[in-house]
Amino acid sequence: MVKEIAKIVKRDVLKGNTYSWILQCKETAKTAKPGQFVDILVEGFNLRRPISICEIFNDSIRIVFDVRGKGTAKMANLLVGDMVDMLAPLGNGFSKMLPGQKLLVVGGGIGTPPMVELSKHADFVKAIIGFKTKDAIILKDDYEKLGETIVCTDDGSMGRKGFVTDALRDILETEKFDRIAACGPKPMLKGIKEIADEFNIFCELSLEDRMACGIGACLGCQCFVKSGDKQLSARVCKGGPVFKSNEVIL
Repeated sequence: MVKEIAKIVKRDVLKGNTYSWILQCKETAKTAKPGQFVDILVEGFNLRRPISICEIFNDSIRIVFDVRGKGTAKMANLLVGDMVDMLAPLGNGFSKMLPGQKLLVVGGGIGTPPMVELSKHADFVKAIIGFKTKDAIILKDDYEKLGETIVCTDDGSMGRKGFVTDALRDILETEKFDRIAACGPKPMLKGIKEIADEFNIFCELSLEDRMACGIGACLGCQCFVKSGDKQLSARVCKGGPVFKSNEVIL
């Protein structure tokens, strides 16, 4: 982890209140791994805002975030050329892809960005991404460049109507994959965990949680994991945000 002053070199509005930034940050880009996150200081706010890393380049990273409150609303007003104070890279990311492995990624809403970089490291990838409605869909084109992409919407306004877990089960009944990587709301992750157990597939889940310090000091993002017969306390920001599905308790 380093404190780095990053420069916004590209800024896009993906949909409504969802923004994409490319941040020039040489030190972070050198060490960042898929699934890690950055913690951004917003002027006028004491607590930093944790944002997952979407992509990693030679001297820059991409982040995608929703406006969820006053802090992220102020972030959204920043423009190309503005400087950003951040701690990065933070947390544990996804396990390294091995040659020949088939990867199935599942993203829900703003949980869609963290697996883009991981997908770039896979020899074969298929993606399932889910949203409430077609107007909320993000990163569809990014995933389609990497492999087959199934879009699910709650209201059926685009792609398949229904939950990503239904699509996941249908795919696993006809195709074999070596691993699953997922991020999204907790009920979605719980369903994915159960399906991964049923089909005996290695699965990693990136947990969405409210964080305060982002470095494990405040205990504000507590979760629980299994270790043998014991249930232990863990911190999403430090022990995660990525956990093995057969270890984390949802």
